[in-house]
Amino acid sequence: MAVVIRLRRMGTNKRPFNRVVVADSRSSRDGRFLEGIGYYNPLTNPAQIKIDAERAKHWVKAGAKPSVAVKNLFKKAGIKIE
Repeated sequence: MAVVIRLRRMGTNKRPFNRVVVADSRSSRDGRFLEGIGYYNPLTNPAQIKIDAERAKHWVKAGAKPSVAVKNLFKKAGIKIE
């Protein structure tokens, strides 16, 4: 099973926010996930980013691949992944 760390879109029309989740790569964007590790709200000024760094590092060490968007969020949140 290939595991990825990606964004899950939530919210209403015109008011979206995203949750950072660990999911199987075969599941749909808003489908089943293994664990939620944070959220990202781009509509606030400045954008809210809250990610559990300890769990993110754990999943990366276990072999999960972060998406490009999640890698950028890790950089903004100050989370160093090897």
